[in-house]
Formats: sequence, C-alpha cells, structure tokens
Amino acid sequence: MTTDSAAVLGLSLYLLGVLTTFGVRTWLHRRRTGTSGYRGLFGAPGSAQWWAGILFTAALVLAAAGPTLLLAGVGPASAHLPAALQGLGALITVLGFLAVLAAQMGMGSSWRIGVDPTERTALVTSGAFALVRNPVFAAMVTALTGLTLPVPTAVTAAALVCLVLAVQLQVRVVEEPYLRRTHGDHYAQYASRVGRFVPGIGRLRAPVSASEGLS
Repeated sequence: MTTDSAAVLGLSLYLLGVLTTFGVRTWLHRRRTGTSGYRGLFGAPGSAQWWAGILFTAALVLAAAGPTLLLAGVGPASAHLPAALQGLGALITVLGFLAVLAAQMGMGSSWRIGVDPTERTALVTSGAFALVRNPVFAAMVTALTGLTLPVPTAVTAAALVCLVLAVQLQVRVVEEPYLRRTHGDHYAQYASRVGRFVPGIGRLRAPVSASEGLS
C-alpha cells in the first residue's frame, strides 16, 4: 500500500466514522427525543471538563490532519509498515467506529455528549455497558488506535495521546463523580462489578452497607 493510498484510506474511514457517530447519531437522537443530546464539551476555563474538551477537540483535528498532511506532502513522514499491518489497522478502525455506534444506540434516550450536572438520565447497565462502563470511549480509542497503523505519523500518534488523556479526564474527574451523585448506590454497585474501559479492570470499591459497617 503506497503512502498516498494509505492516507486516502485512513482519511476516508475517519471522516466517515466521525460523520456517522456524531452527525448521524445526533440527527437520529433529535428525531426520537426532540433534543440533540449535546450538552457541551467545555466547562469553566481551566477545569477538568474544559481540559477534556480541549484535548478531545485536538484529537479530532489531529486525526484528520495526519492523513491530510501526508497527501499534501508536508508535515511528519509516515513510518513504513507492512501492507498487512496497515490493512489490519483499517479493519480495527472500522470495527471501532461500528462499536462506538452500537454503544451509542444502546444508550437510547440517555445518550449525551457532555454532562449537564443538573440533569438526570437513566443509568444504562445492559448490552455493551454490562461489559465495560464506558464502551463508547473505549471504542473511540480503539478506532483511533487502528487509524495509526495505515497512517503511522507523529500527528496521528499525537491525536491518539490527546484522545486517551481526554477520555481519562472526562471519565474519572467529570462523569464518574456526576454518576455517583446522581445514582448513588446503584452506580456504586454497578461500578464495583464492571470495569471502566476493559472488562474486570478499573472497578470501583463496593460501598459498605450499614449492617456490614457495624458487624
């Protein structure tokens, strides 16, 4: 696979994935619920949510810029990987985006982009959410990891780093505290059984009941 063909493939898959998982998903959600589900990526400047939004935006821009710069013949050079490995990366990208869409659909009317601390939605624990607590984010990282194989440049690697940092901040500092406040013991018990991004890994400590605390 030539550098140009790999860049075209990577950019096409990425744009199609973003269009589907953000654009089409938002349109479907608005049709079904009357709202886009968008609650904003940015909190107060300097806050964890603000930094998560900045990093997430950087990841989106850099992921598109990587293959675009290659096609333009500028920017960092691409590493030379075997065609089979590049093809595997393209497959992982496709599967990752499909998993993002499936997890989004599994959230039903609870799907949101961002967090409104005053809002209460149903806690989804079935489907992909029975395996990991954050399947949408896990699948996003998988898709972008796949993209770095057909387009292995410093720019796409930076996009992946930004996405991982954004997801970690958003989940650990923004969403988990919100879910604990909103759903209390229901979320705590769920989080004690199910891993954060990988099955069995990142489970939270189960709350101690009053009777157990007195025993």
